[in-house]
Amino acid sequence: MLIGYARVSRGDDQSNKAQSKALTDAGCQRIFKEEASGGRWERPELHRMLDQLRDVDTIVVWKLDRLSRSLKDVLNIMERIKAAGAGFRSLTEAIDTTTPAGRMMMQMVGSFAEFERAMIRERTSAGLALARSEGRVGGRRRKLTPKKRLEIAESVLSGRKSAAEMARLYDVSQPTVSRIVAEHRQTRLVHEDHP
Repeated sequence: MLIGYARVSRGDDQSNKAQSKALTDAGCQRIFKEEASGGRWERPELHRMLDQLRDVDTIVVWKLDRLSRSLKDVLNIMERIKAAGAGFRSLTEAIDTTTPAGRMMMQMVGSFAEFERAMIRERTSAGLALARSEGRVGGRRRKLTPKKRLEIAESVLSGRKSAAEMARLYDVSQPTVSRIVAEHRQTRLVHEDHP
């Protein structure tokens, strides 16, 4: 069965009418309509459609960007379609994975995406290596200075303040305060064992 998917962005003055007509003209017997951004993964109609796919189905879209604006998401969706044994057609780009040429086209798109991911990984590794060679370490900067961490630990351990009070005072979570107190306790034990 040919199953259509029509999407317009929420808040736009668009409607699904033109897409729906093109999909109906292409022979779609059922059309899932969505009003949501193509950059969002949380699209209930898309997921409902993907969950109901059978190996005799072919998903049809008016244009590839109706499926998603993210190449990564398009490839994820294509994997789900392929896993269900179903096909995919885009009317505007003339992509049809039920044909050998269409399957080759999608493999080429997938290859370019994989190449892009590899290039990003390479640039990231090079950037991290450069930062390390300059003495910089990655990760988020600590919110609390060593002095503030010591103050939190001593206030809680002495009983002057509770963990909840210190968490509110320094705008951190209670588990963070508990971790600071535990680290301080451990450090103190090590110093007592090895004066």
